[in-house]
Amino acid sequence: MPAPDASVRYYRIQRAATDSVVRRARALWRDVDLANLDGSWRARVGKRMNGLVSAGQALIADGADAYLDDVLDELGIDTSSAADVAAAGFAGLASDGRSLDGLLYEPIIRTKIAVSTRSQTPMASGEASLIRIVTTQLQDASRASVAAGIAARPQVTGYVRMLNPPSCGRCSVLAGKRFRWNTGFQRHPHCDCRHIPTDESIAGDLTTDPRAYFDSLSESDQARYFTKGRAAAIREGADIGQVVNAQRGMTIAGTTREGTVRGRARGRTRLMPERIMVEAHSRADAIATLREHGYLR
Repeated sequence: MPAPDASVRYYRIQRAATDSVVRRARALWRDVDLANLDGSWRARVGKRMNGLVSAGQALIADGADAYLDDVLDELGIDTSSAADVAAAGFAGLASDGRSLDGLLYEPIIRTKIAVSTRSQTPMASGEASLIRIVTTQLQDASRASVAAGIAARPQVTGYVRMLNPPSCGRCSVLAGKRFRWNTGFQRHPHCDCRHIPTDESIAGDLTTDPRAYFDSLSESDQARYFTKGRAAAIREGADIGQVVNAQRGMTIAGTTREGTVRGRARGRTRLMPERIMVEAHSRADAIATLREHGYLR
């Protein structure tokens, strides 16, 4: 069974929203002064960049419930939701557990390093770091909000990983695999894989063949996404799952010590959505904790 139309549409909408934020982030980066990196960031760029990315996170998370309703209807899964996704809860936090402000300052550090090593293109180095960060944070907000929405729908027992080709070897070997609803989504920077929610009755129909994806690529693309040596081994008959280490460089969202929404005191640990689900004792516990931390309402 091919990917549901609703999943394909959702990815395209999310991709367009991400591209729009990235374009605006590039424009803001042009206001950074190489001769005064910290001063220009504090005075002209940092706060605006944080506001831009935070707004993008909220906008992207706002589409999670509608996507889940559409795709579940298309798949014929009758379900109801115990809570709604709270889009604002996914804004202003970095998915790796630090403050978004701190993460967005990294391109300035990257630029300083490039200057110290006498790079000819220090600003380009910083911009590349910025775009990687912005893209990853928006994609993570999308995945985390969908994961929270899945948790709130008890009839949805799991999800299948959907590729958005071209995809790297690590993602391709996970394509079509079914995971329990509370299994954290393994991702790497720039990863744009998505969830397809499932129940027990249709999970097997949504599987895809990683080898078929590999065979669909040209030899040059096989080498690009799998490395030259691994691609050659796969073509010669090696098992793709044994050749590719799907865990290398993959993580799930962590925790942050920022103050939570709903007025919790600053400095208290706020669990990130996927971590809540991994650690929850039950579905009801997950939903209650997601509510407590402002991801569901």
